[in-house]
Amino acid sequence: MATVLALTGSASAPGSSRTARLVQQLGRELAVQGHQVHSLDVRTLPADALLSADISHPAVADAVALVEGADALLVGTPVYKAAYSGVLKTFLDLLPQYALRGKSVLPLATGGSPAHVLAVDYALRPVLTSLGADVAQGWFVLDRHITAAEDGSVTLAPDADAGLGPVVARFRASLPEPARLAAA
Repeated sequence: MATVLALTGSASAPGSSRTARLVQQLGRELAVQGHQVHSLDVRTLPADALLSADISHPAVADAVALVEGADALLVGTPVYKAAYSGVLKTFLDLLPQYALRGKSVLPLATGGSPAHVLAVDYALRPVLTSLGADVAQGWFVLDRHITAAEDGSVTLAPDADAGLGPVVARFRASLPEPARLAAA
């Protein structure tokens, strides 16, 4: 099956980040289907290495290698001031120009207001596309529609789940089949 990187760009700790929990939940669902899923929480990378664009720093080099080794990515971010997070932008800026070429990418955003719904299409999608990604239709989920359980799982409000479900299904359908991976 495919190797999927669950990449989160929240500045909040994973346990308190609805974005991270949503991406992790989708990653667990993909793992149950037999895909190999790796997680990368950008906020755990050394700030000095990110801000100075030190791609030789071991943690940054390992993170870039995770991106390069993935067949597909789930990219989750909270929306701040109508755009994706700065920590995610800083990391994406360190990637080689076509680091996402040939990779299916599902952009996901969370936020407190429906006014931010266009951030996926007008802020995040263009950057992912410029990196060569085959960008699936992204999705925005209101924070209040995400209920986090103590075990790390999330439950979505029915409207949010009904909208996200088909988007995730199309992403799953885009993942490389085992035969395609062997031939590549």
